[in-house]
Amino acid sequence: MSPLSRLLLASLLVTPWGALPPAFAQGTRPAAAPPAATPAPATPPAATPPAAAPAAPAGEPNPVVARVNGEEIRLEDVISAAAEAMPPELRQVPAATLRSMLPPQVFEQLVDRAISDRALVQAARRDGLDQDPEVRRRLRLAEESELRDTLLRREIIPRITDEALRARYERDAAGRPAEEEVHARHILVANEADARTILQEIQRGANFEEVARRRSTDPASRNGGDLGFFRRGDMVPEFATAAFALQPGQVSPQPVRTQFGWHIIKVEERRNSRGPSFEESRDTLRQTLIQEEVEAAVQRFRSAARIERLDAPPAEAPAPAVQADPPAPARAPQPRR
Repeated sequence: MSPLSRLLLASLLVTPWGALPPAFAQGTRPAAAPPAATPAPATPPAATPPAAAPAAPAGEPNPVVARVNGEEIRLEDVISAAAEAMPPELRQVPAATLRSMLPPQVFEQLVDRAISDRALVQAARRDGLDQDPEVRRRLRLAEESELRDTLLRREIIPRITDEALRARYERDAAGRPAEEEVHARHILVANEADARTILQEIQRGANFEEVARRRSTDPASRNGGDLGFFRRGDMVPEFATAAFALQPGQVSPQPVRTQFGWHIIKVEERRNSRGPSFEESRDTLRQTLIQEEVEAAVQRFRSAARIERLDAPPAEAPAPAVQADPPAPARAPQPRR
């Protein structure tokens, strides 16, 4: 079974109709539940299998795949119900194309899910739940939420292009001061005596990387103590001060003590950097631009609307005047001596 099939099954078929409302989970009746139209039979009748849908004409993009009490369920209905469980890149794929990607057993289970959903909705309508005030209120809120989100997506998504992201990156990078970075390796041990012994070994010509793999207790020992490039603020002050005092190829003349232990440091390179690359910044930039575009779009639509605020708090009564203390008498001038 393909990863797509497993994803759909896990998301849609493990809990076919979602979680029950909290009132059911607590063992109580939901508020304002309408009475049942007729008492339920002691033994439910055997389910009648739905009539088979007629074969779709060749090339039909949205064929009927089932009927429930004569109401049609089409291919797009089945695929739309599964859309939330799909990766974003598959949600725009035509239903007929996506249908061809699914194994038959997975598609049959999705159709069965759609049949069950339609039967439940029909039963709810027969019981008048679509006229229940609380249900209508929730439907209205869901409709408003979807309309709002769709409007913002339509306004914003076309603006979040690679060109816009790169332009924003270049603008931010141009205003960011260059910051010095060093590329260093280190060897970390628990006590000064071991650190001095290791430093003497390196000063006699031992390979720093080999000694780091053999003696260092830091996880970077697997890479010969390599810490990559870092800025001063990335390290504790004692380590940063020692590292930035070295030139490429130099080893710290004395062990450096920090809260983590004793270090021998070797600097490999120095450079000036303006921060992370465009590729490293892309996701953060995208989120920033989306947030800014949402705020701008909201302000545009608010500005175009006639808004009346009726819930403003009443104006506060002016604070009573505070009686000021009488001014102190002027001090008499002192006679000159």
